[in-house]
Amino acid sequence: MDRPYGSYADVLLKQRYRPGSVIGHGGMAKVYLARDEQLGRDVALKLFGAIPAGSEATPVFTAELRMLASLNHHGIVTLLDAGIDDSVPDEPHPFLIMELVTGPNLEQAIRAGDLTPRAIAEIGYDLAEALEYVHARGIVHRDLKPSNVLLAQYGTTEVRMRARLTDFGIAFDAAAALGPEETNTTGTAAYLSPEQVLRDLVGPASDVYALGLVLLECFTRHIEFPGDPSASAVSRLKSDPIVPADLSSAWRSLLTAMLQRDPAQRPPMRDVLLALRQIVVDEAGRHRNRPAPVPIEETARMNAVRRYESYVGPGDEVFERVANLARRVADTPVAIVSMIEHDEIRFLAHPGTELTGLAREDGLCSSIVAHDEAWVIENCLLDPRSSENDLVTGDFGMRFYAGVPIRSPEGYNVGVISVVDFTTRTLTEEQLASLLDLAALVTDELELQVASHQLRSELPVSTGDVPTPAVRYPHAV
Repeated sequence: MDRPYGSYADVLLKQRYRPGSVIGHGGMAKVYLARDEQLGRDVALKLFGAIPAGSEATPVFTAELRMLASLNHHGIVTLLDAGIDDSVPDEPHPFLIMELVTGPNLEQAIRAGDLTPRAIAEIGYDLAEALEYVHARGIVHRDLKPSNVLLAQYGTTEVRMRARLTDFGIAFDAAAALGPEETNTTGTAAYLSPEQVLRDLVGPASDVYALGLVLLECFTRHIEFPGDPSASAVSRLKSDPIVPADLSSAWRSLLTAMLQRDPAQRPPMRDVLLALRQIVVDEAGRHRNRPAPVPIEETARMNAVRRYESYVGPGDEVFERVANLARRVADTPVAIVSMIEHDEIRFLAHPGTELTGLAREDGLCSSIVAHDEAWVIENCLLDPRSSENDLVTGDFGMRFYAGVPIRSPEGYNVGVISVVDFTTRTLTEEQLASLLDLAALVTDELELQVASHQLRSELPVSTGDVPTPAVRYPHAV
């Protein structure tokens, strides 16, 4: 007779693991709090239903065992051991031993209503990071839902909860050819992607969709597609999830993109990760304690710009070298050194693009001048600062942008050094610091050119064969 669940106090699995109370359950397995008596620590025991004596372990057990054994990531619950419980010889039970994650699962946290927008962004970032890792290894989770997300607590209020992904029982190798049995609809109905409902080929975009539904539920605290499995599954083919209008523009842009019915229109998980990282920074309020910026005195700023106008123009060797240095530092195909005029952005150097300037209202440089800070936009399509800009939506196809202001000695922003890429990417703190150093060199060069011109104008006009000295100050570029 099958040993009843919950009656394992007298069993020592593999002469090492002693099961305790049930802490979770699913359709094919129950999860117990267990004690590793060899190492003196608590672990999680996932015990599957009995299999016929003498047969191999269940396909789901075997799949999860191999899957978990191949993964090593801080965002994924770690597999520690596995085996078969044969304490009842006629009804052996496969089991997994996993690290014990102390804390609620995300379903419980949503019901409790304890999630702030910042916490949701941090949870989303952790999950996107873990999913990007498994996608890079050809694995699709296929059953992402709040109950499969564990929130690790480390016993201190100084460290936030960390989201850990579990239950890879129906994950599969996305690169493998799908047989008929693999095109069956698997997963939890409320979180299926449209292609899972239609039994089409399932890839990483399905996890993007499911993560979008999970994050949306964190805000709304209700399942977007409730009901019985059939009604829930079909409803997403008829209507799109409703993204609340009161969310920030960054959240609305990201969730709308993740929840597109067409998987080809969803961003890859790497882009989701970059967008969530920016949201985490924004939600953390990095600049919340800064005083409000002083409105730009445009007349004074333009006086600073005009001070340089007569002495600088396109084709200057120094600015070309600075732009090329910026391109190499940031490892981007395009770099631009620009001056921000009253109604236009004038490019002094622009290696990598044939553009020579823009209307001021059409460029991101003018926003950098207005905000008086560096901008790094890792995914232009998903960042509200750039998602509607013509350089992003049009033929130019900009996907990454970073810019730092060029300041006059009086502190006025007269221009910008920008770097551009056509794929999403990141910029390190060291690279950003180097761009700021290059902006300071541009200011030095502008001042040298003004000083050189003034010095030449003050020298007496040469007569006869006495040449006028050519004054040129050395510089570091």
